[in-house]
Amino acid sequence: MLANYFDQAMEIAVYEIIEEDGTYWGEIPGLQGVWAQHKTLEGCRRGLREALSDWVALRLRLGLDVPEIAGIDLNRITETV
Repeated sequence: MLANYFDQAMEIAVYEIIEEDGTYWGEIPGLQGVWAQHKTLEGCRRGLREALSDWVALRLRLGLDVPEIAGIDLNRITETV
């Protein structure tokens, strides 16, 4: 379930090139604070997935809601524990 959530979140990620320095910026809409910046697109993707993983882990640990993506509701994980 968790890996599928990450995969679906990465599918909706958006990227852009910052013209001033040519680096890539990526974020996942709807997940405030989940972003990454890197000199390559692939590096940006890796950084974004790591930021997503850390963000989800922290929210679950603190008992904060995690937005549903593609019908995947991670908030149910804490209900069964």
